[in-house]
Amino acid sequence: MNKRAKVFAHRGASGHFPENTMAAFQAALEAGADGIELDVQMAKDGTLVIIHDEKVDRTTGGTGYIKDMIFEEILQLDVWFADVNAGETIPDLEKFLKWAVMEGNELLINIELKNDLIEYPGMEEKVIDLILKYGLEKRVIISSFNAESLKRVRNLHATLQTGYLIEGIPENILEIAKSIGANSIHCEEGFALSEFGREAKEAGFPLRVYTVNDETRSGLLNNAGVEVIMTDFPERFLK
Repeated sequence: MNKRAKVFAHRGASGHFPENTMAAFQAALEAGADGIELDVQMAKDGTLVIIHDEKVDRTTGGTGYIKDMIFEEILQLDVWFADVNAGETIPDLEKFLKWAVMEGNELLINIELKNDLIEYPGMEEKVIDLILKYGLEKRVIISSFNAESLKRVRNLHATLQTGYLIEGIPENILEIAKSIGANSIHCEEGFALSEFGREAKEAGFPLRVYTVNDETRSGLLNNAGVEVIMTDFPERFLK
């Protein structure tokens, strides 16, 4: 019998709190999630900031690209969420990692490098340096849609967990995942339930599935042997 998949809060408990904010991360911890998935971009001054989009327009009252702003400017922006949690700001990765090593916090951490549309030179090294600074090597997974970026991560660190992010049901994923030294495949439900997903699992690649918000799918995914379900509503899957 397959064990229950771990539940990762996607951008924190983002179904009820502004995504990728400390409020959403704290709510995920309090809900009993097994882990957190978050996204990292890089500001003009090299600060690693936690936000999904390359631009701030969708989630804040500001406009423009993260790459064109220094962190001090980014900190001035309020993160919007249905008039709730006014005053939440975009955190930097170091602030999150400091929180992650506080007593009572043993969450697994999936850091997605958002460098598939904009190349952020040196991002991988900066992320790894922070992970090592806080002694979180055993709790962190680095993922990306950018295969070359994950290859750089592997070249910089031999044992950090990496997850190759994919969309849809591509046929050549095993070949790519092996060539870049990935440890796992982060995929949609369709891939996890497909023949290709079964082959990947049998080849030793755990499947971590995004973004599932219907808790009635958990039985099917557990039976398929997925390792992680990522969801905006972790409490639904933890009942």
